[in-house]
Amino acid sequence: MTTPLNNRRWRLVRRPEGDIAAGDLEFTTAPVPALAAGEVLVRNVYLSLDPTHRIWMSDRDQYLPPVEIGAVMRGGGIGVVEDTRSERFARGDIVSVGLGGWEDYTVASERQLGRVRRLDGVPLTAHLSVLGSTGLTAWYGMVDIGQPKAGETVVVSAAAGAVGSVAGQLARRRGARVVGIAGGAAKCRWLVDELGFDAAIDYRAEDVGAALDRHCPNGIDVNFENVGGATMDAVIARMNTFGRVALCGMISTYNHSGPVPGPADFARVLMRRITIRGFIVIDFLPRAREALAELTPLVAGGELKWKAHVVDGLENAADALGLLFTGAHDGKLMVRISPEP
Repeated sequence: MTTPLNNRRWRLVRRPEGDIAAGDLEFTTAPVPALAAGEVLVRNVYLSLDPTHRIWMSDRDQYLPPVEIGAVMRGGGIGVVEDTRSERFARGDIVSVGLGGWEDYTVASERQLGRVRRLDGVPLTAHLSVLGSTGLTAWYGMVDIGQPKAGETVVVSAAAGAVGSVAGQLARRRGARVVGIAGGAAKCRWLVDELGFDAAIDYRAEDVGAALDRHCPNGIDVNFENVGGATMDAVIARMNTFGRVALCGMISTYNHSGPVPGPADFARVLMRRITIRGFIVIDFLPRAREALAELTPLVAGGELKWKAHVVDGLENAADALGLLFTGAHDGKLMVRISPEP
């Protein structure tokens, strides 16, 4: 008889109030259950850490059911098939796990998995970032909702982040003038010098509204919004008639309880006939091939740039999540749980 594998995992034991604190999550161990027909055992290699994890921990109204108290913390990632009772996947296959958990091993239905086809010279981490949900989010939000046109002005908040950096490059490739908002001089230099943004605003060192007036003298046509709050207010206050807002995230509000206020000058939405559309990447997954048809050759050819911030060790996942809310990470944040195959 084979001894069951021990599975280290993070469980949600208390809903956070404000910032995530010690005791909200618990690091535990449990045996991996036997596979049923159609199931696959995945050894997780990389775990994606995303701002939406903070929302999932809460009981606020959201697009998926909240993680239940006592349940393994929800999260997506990439892993390798260790055992299978599925005809679709074999041992050694590299797969993406859309809704897995913060754990060493995930037992998943074959319907939860997607096969990862590696590209020569492209690291595996790209498939969790620019060629994964991050890149898809940027593509749908910018191309489908923002619809930037040559000569228009596009503003991207959290522009040095995993999504914003890709979204800005996609707008630039369509001939738009792109202004990024980021935290810190180094991130701003990366946006301009490496990614080709036309300008970058360091929200930690200058007034965002005054900087927008300087860099967007003809107003703003597209806002790719990741931050919300005062940053969003400053951008919307300067938007042109028939402007478009792709509302991707509002990370500045995720540690707050209660209703989240909208734009302070909501009348401008009417007077300027601004379109504001919130979106979640899962709404667009049936069109993933359309997005990847553009993203994949750009990545393979080195024309689209991104960064991965990898924290080693599943035991460090809870602390690592906090980096998203301090801006202390650089690019797509993920945890390396086990060695790459």
